[in-house]
Amino acid sequence: MKTSIFSAPFFLAGALALASAGGASAQSTADINKDQNTPGDVLVYGMGTQGQRYSPLTRINKGNVKRLVPKWSYSMSDTHGAEAFTLIANGMVYTTNHNSTVAVDALTGKQVWKVTHDYPPEILRIVCCGIVNRGAALYEGKIIRVTLDNHVIAMDAMTGKTVWDVASPGISAETGYSMTGAPLIADGVVITGVAGAEFGIRGFLEGYDASTGKHLWRQYTVPAAGEPGHETWAGDSFKVGGGSSWVTGSYDPELGLVYWGIGNPAPWNPRGRKGDNLFTNAVFAIRPKTGERVWYYQTSPEDPFDYDAVQTPVVATIKVENKPRKVVMQANRNGFLYVLDAANGKLLAANAYDKMNWADGVDMKTGRPKTTEAFKKALAGEKVTIWPSVSGSTNWQHMSYSPKSGNLFINVIHVGMTYEAPEPPNNLAMGKPTGNGTVKRTTVLDDPDVLGFLKAVDPMTGKAKWSVPYKSPNFSSTMVTASNLVFTGVMTGEFQALDADTGKILWSFQTPSGIVGQPVTWERDGKQYVTVMSGIGGVYALRSGDPNLVKVPTGATLWTFGLFDK
Repeated sequence: MKTSIFSAPFFLAGALALASAGGASAQSTADINKDQNTPGDVLVYGMGTQGQRYSPLTRINKGNVKRLVPKWSYSMSDTHGAEAFTLIANGMVYTTNHNSTVAVDALTGKQVWKVTHDYPPEILRIVCCGIVNRGAALYEGKIIRVTLDNHVIAMDAMTGKTVWDVASPGISAETGYSMTGAPLIADGVVITGVAGAEFGIRGFLEGYDASTGKHLWRQYTVPAAGEPGHETWAGDSFKVGGGSSWVTGSYDPELGLVYWGIGNPAPWNPRGRKGDNLFTNAVFAIRPKTGERVWYYQTSPEDPFDYDAVQTPVVATIKVENKPRKVVMQANRNGFLYVLDAANGKLLAANAYDKMNWADGVDMKTGRPKTTEAFKKALAGEKVTIWPSVSGSTNWQHMSYSPKSGNLFINVIHVGMTYEAPEPPNNLAMGKPTGNGTVKRTTVLDDPDVLGFLKAVDPMTGKAKWSVPYKSPNFSSTMVTASNLVFTGVMTGEFQALDADTGKILWSFQTPSGIVGQPVTWERDGKQYVTVMSGIGGVYALRSGDPNLVKVPTGATLWTFGLFDK
């Protein structure tokens, strides 16, 4: 892999001046751990280590949000999906796409530097589900990201120059592995996962020293022979067992635990891997220094439907039986909203938050789903109608949590499918397709004019306080503020602010492409701004056949909005 740097000297000088004033290495462990309480910057994926995507800022509120206007936009020179989370520090905005990392002046949108990561052409043909990157991490003056060819790279935040560049040991794109998620920094360790279950990988999480790039540990998500959980895989199916970890986790510094969602088993056809298939479709709690798994909770044993459990677990203290309790919450792709004790993984609640028929509920003693006759027929190879579809009740997009209202704000996909698992494949190998082709699916709809909702959901019941319908599902993440505004993007390009109390759309702006990105908010010099990426892409946009998206153009741009100055 080659990298090249393009810098603008004038703006670079300005950035260096900001760095000397604000401290280029201000992103220490202590700074990262309090990111949710420092609204002038955004240092961590999820706007805080706990992944709540909540801001205490109130300068933009229900009374003035209609005055939001674009302050600047920046072209990423890319026609692939723009899913990245944006970081803000030292007067600069940092973001990524699949092959570049950029630093932009936060107030003007002028490029300060850009680093291009060059891949062999065959890399782009191997990646499963969209040519994307979901963002970077900040630590002690370094921007740290991963690449599609499985490198972890640290760059100087002021100049873009490479500080260290490490290839993930022993894996390659040719054997199905790729890295698309944003790293998480926890206690000085860069933690990252891998994609590739649809190409027969054996998934894992791993940690690197944030200062040097030294590889510290690897925790496999599919156990080998002799390891606990191996008995849940028939024969040698574990060797291509999947268990990707492609979406960023969260971290609670008080408990010293990192929480990470683990994806689907491979192949999609369950008749080729009978058993519970531990530890796929699970939430892990691990020690960041060692990768030791402290607890896990499996959401979908023997999953036939590609119900990844990769959604970022959100950490919060909520009322459980009228007492405050620190919990981990996950709106799972399988249609259940889970609430787990953050310290030990005990199941506290599991409720459907949209239409589902593969399970009737979850046994609160065992934690296992109460699967229906439709699920059992699916395992036997019969054709059935299943809700939700392969896209899930939500997919990778992130929910937000407001400690002010106690609600979760979830972009929900309302689509079902017919499903049939024929004879399982018998020629599986690393680097070979294990997804499409191993099962048969067609789309089922309740209403062709409503394929998704934005919902305000009670964590302990799964019940919606309000629900806003959309013609296509929203694959943008949500963000909520202390002024009770919820921000989200729409696949047809609108960037919107809604009343968090009622769901009323208060403001909408049409961007040039569909939004599958992640909004953030920040302030500088007494003014609040909102930043988001526009640029349609991802597996739903590429493969769903959604007629509402046919005329949506591609093209990634970064947008920043602020209040109109009278």
